[in-house]
Amino acid sequence: MSAFNLSLFAKGGPMMFVLLALGALGAMLFVERTLYLHRGQIRAKAFVDGLKNILAKRRLVEALTVCEETPGPVAAVAKAALLHASDPADAMRFHVQEAAIVELPALERRLGSIAAIAQVAPLVGLLGTLLGMITTFTAFEKGGNYAMAGALSAGMWQALLSTAASLMLAIPAHLAHHFLSGRVRAIVRDMEWSANEVMKYLLTDYRNAGPAETGAGGEKT
Repeated sequence: MSAFNLSLFAKGGPMMFVLLALGALGAMLFVERTLYLHRGQIRAKAFVDGLKNILAKRRLVEALTVCEETPGPVAAVAKAALLHASDPADAMRFHVQEAAIVELPALERRLGSIAAIAQVAPLVGLLGTLLGMITTFTAFEKGGNYAMAGALSAGMWQALLSTAASLMLAIPAHLAHHFLSGRVRAIVRDMEWSANEVMKYLLTDYRNAGPAETGAGGEKT
């Protein structure tokens, strides 16, 4: 950062440091959430088709192993359905919904913090603007009719820069929240579709195909 930029940043007043801290926090949260959601999003159709192929061979334990090794909430809800493959439809659906409820908070974690940064940043900028105007009027009163432009410009710089910086932070934060919320909605849709497909297969094709392989506990599933 050049000396000019440092000098310009300093002219923005104390609220500039608050905005800088909010910006750094927002950037870290955005990167962390982006990486987390990227790891949790898989090709749901390919995953479900693979499970169906395994289940068609009556290999329930192998299908469970695939779910264990696959990251993300889609695999978690599919695993819940497989663990209760022999249960009645209502019981299976209950356990799948329970698994989905457990996964949702992890998907939505820290999105509220990014939204809060987007909402608070303009208020911080407004506070900086008011402080800058107070500084300007204070300098004007002290100088009286002979107040110099240099004495008045400090407060004006503070007011304008804090407002500009707050908007430069709030706009990307709003966009980041919108982007991440869209990723969460996409994963939730994949969860719902995958859960319905796996349950439908277990309740129809899988049960009508005959006895399954013996599970880890020695009982047929």
